[in-house]
Amino acid sequence: MSTTEQPPATELDARYSSEGATARPWPETAAALTDAPLYWLSTVRPDGRPHVTPLIGVWSQGALHFCTGPQERKARNLAASPEVVLTTGANTLDSGFDVVVEGRADRVTDHERLSELATEWEAKYGADWHFDVEDGCFVQAEAGHAQVFAVHPRTVFGFGKGDPYSQTRHRFT
Repeated sequence: MSTTEQPPATELDARYSSEGATARPWPETAAALTDAPLYWLSTVRPDGRPHVTPLIGVWSQGALHFCTGPQERKARNLAASPEVVLTTGANTLDSGFDVVVEGRADRVTDHERLSELATEWEAKYGADWHFDVEDGCFVQAEAGHAQVFAVHPRTVFGFGKGDPYSQTRHRFT
């Protein structure tokens, strides 16, 4: 979230939370999105079947960013329907914090913004994830072009696991 945007409306869903649980504050949820090493992207194929794939990404300026080759299944799915869900968290039952981001994946093609994101990708994941920017895409000599998408969330859910269990909803306007 950029500093000029309003923070989301945040509420605890007591139906799915332990007694005494409180809503996780947005900065804590945003930190989980920033620090996550891996995300799972859910898209819908043109025939309506779901598709889920793991990928890396960067939380920046109020959006979760990811990239994909233009011929990959997720890119073809996004061309038909840009609505997505991105998830991250801990593969445990009674500890950790899981986050679910619901929103629309929009292409990022601005050269300056892509350059900023390429710098953020490399800072987060290391030199193996260095990208150049060309023709509105990330480019790597060995991998070719990758389209970059930004998901500005409509709703983000945070699931605290353990003592206490909690379900927090962050709604963006």
